[in-house]
Amino acid sequence: MKLAYAISASPTQFQAVASTDVYETIPALAGLGFDGVELAIRDPAQVDLEPLAAAAERAGVAVPAIGTGQAYIEEGLGLTAPEEHVRVRAVARLLGQVSAARRFGALLIVGLIHGPIPAGTDRSVAEERVVQGLGTVARAARTAGVRLVVEPINRYESNWLNTVDEVLDLLNRLGEDNVGVLPDTFHMNIEEADLPAALRRGGPRVWHVHMADSNRRAPGWGHLAFAPVVQTLREMGYGGFASAEILQTPGVLDAAWQTIGALRRLVPRAAPEVRSVEALRAPGNGQTPRSGPGDSREVT
Repeated sequence: MKLAYAISASPTQFQAVASTDVYETIPALAGLGFDGVELAIRDPAQVDLEPLAAAAERAGVAVPAIGTGQAYIEEGLGLTAPEEHVRVRAVARLLGQVSAARRFGALLIVGLIHGPIPAGTDRSVAEERVVQGLGTVARAARTAGVRLVVEPINRYESNWLNTVDEVLDLLNRLGEDNVGVLPDTFHMNIEEADLPAALRRGGPRVWHVHMADSNRRAPGWGHLAFAPVVQTLREMGYGGFASAEILQTPGVLDAAWQTIGALRRLVPRAAPEVRSVEALRAPGNGQTPRSGPGDSREVT
């Protein structure tokens, strides 16, 4: 298992992935000891992918996944939208993001962009729209050698597909073998009665995992116990990334410093000693770390 940290490659209002400067943040995260940097890309047509790929390569980190949620949050694109032209744009955007994922050798995340069940619309209609749109994207992604992961989202952000079981049911109906599930501990804390049990039900379809505490802050700054989650993933033979998609509070490097300190205890790797966050700080970020790594709260 490897550790990643999610930031945005696009200007965004989505505070769980906002960063001051992606080109300064990538090497800083590598210096803190992360194995990967997950990138949220709202519109690949407005992002120059090659400098991003070069920055990741120079820093020695992978880009394990591409996030797509900003297309819904900031543009309203969704596969379930009542308007056909919006659904068509959502599919087109995901196809563009498939190309970006191919460039990085990354998974493509389908979360909020699946869209809610619109008011006055039967669930069966929404499900058919998602199966149709996601099927189109999945088949194109297979040709490109890209895998997709659908993320269950909690009830306060989505009125369906809230649990691992709901997403697995959708995947069974979809019938595409290059689509898996992405459990997120923040959403799971709201929706799942037993996080390890839900992970086990996901089994071999769990291809990516988001780690965030109960308040969506860095692990150790809420009340979730991450040791059972990591142990369960280990017992499942999970070899993918545990990626922190968290509120960048009080700042990107502060949250990343806390995250690596809390999770590296549970997911060790042989690596050079982590330098201080002050030495890694990019000029102009204006962030002051408030603690050493992981010392705010026990996470086991």
